[in-house]
Amino acid sequence: MSAIDIVTVTLNPAVDQTLQVPGLQLGQVNNALSLRFDAGGKGVNVASVLADLGHACAATGLLGEDNAYIFENQFAARGIADHFIRMPGATRINVKLNDPQTGNTTDINMTAEEPAAAALQLLRAEIAALSAGPARVFVLAGSLPPGVPADYYATLTRDLKVAGKTVVVDTSGAPFAAALAGAPDLVKPNRHELETWLGRALPDRASVIEGARALRAAGPANVIVSMGEEGAFLLTDQGCWHARPPKVNVVSTVGAGDSMVAGWISATLQALAPDQALRLATASAAARVSSPEGALHRAGLAQLAAGVQVEVIEI
Repeated sequence: MSAIDIVTVTLNPAVDQTLQVPGLQLGQVNNALSLRFDAGGKGVNVASVLADLGHACAATGLLGEDNAYIFENQFAARGIADHFIRMPGATRINVKLNDPQTGNTTDINMTAEEPAAAALQLLRAEIAALSAGPARVFVLAGSLPPGVPADYYATLTRDLKVAGKTVVVDTSGAPFAAALAGAPDLVKPNRHELETWLGRALPDRASVIEGARALRAAGPANVIVSMGEEGAFLLTDQGCWHARPPKVNVVSTVGAGDSMVAGWISATLQALAPDQALRLATASAAARVSSPEGALHRAGLAQLAAGVQVEVIEI
């Protein structure tokens, strides 16, 4: 493998158990068409998409050794360098009930066990070692397991910025709020997460832009606010843009935000202009929801990107 370009960090990964349940009715007996198990977690998802796009990736974090083979198989299949710290026990399992008729997914997420202090120390050492290498982008993604301080990402961001790395943070709640002080290069909340951070509703386009401005003023250099089929806004020091995705057949919305992050990273490594970075990020999300197994990322992303409508809000 060529030199690593991107490192993703996932402290709270999960095995995604996905069932396709047409016409899902909660509280009723339902018939599932299929069942699959995938290595999940936001950083794992980002690494998988970037690998499909041809980038050299490493993935690290905390992983239960009992079912680590699910992750190991996926990393091997996609050529992702495995730098996860193994812990006793099993990685948690999250159940996803996807209704292909509506494209909606019901998530049932398990709570992880608190990691041992020794495992966290080993992870910090692993990240420090990776930051001494050629990787240019570090992605800190997903929730934090119980017992890990909310400012964990903020501390990592500061250390990685000192090392000259580009840092992307994609999380929510208290870890998201704390991470802003580290001045990451990109954060990507969805509309609900931005509303939660602000403590108020964002009912229209103008209020979303205003909220994104407030978020960017809190520290991050670039802000993407994702809004599903309504597209996404990007704010940078050069201006503001809105992208509307092309019409696609939505199979599942799982991982759409992670794919958007991966698309932005890919564009950044190619030194694309902000509007083109947003175009690629939006196309990457569309590719994910219409082809969850990655076929459109490996072939067809350019065609999807051509169908993304990008509008300049201000320059």
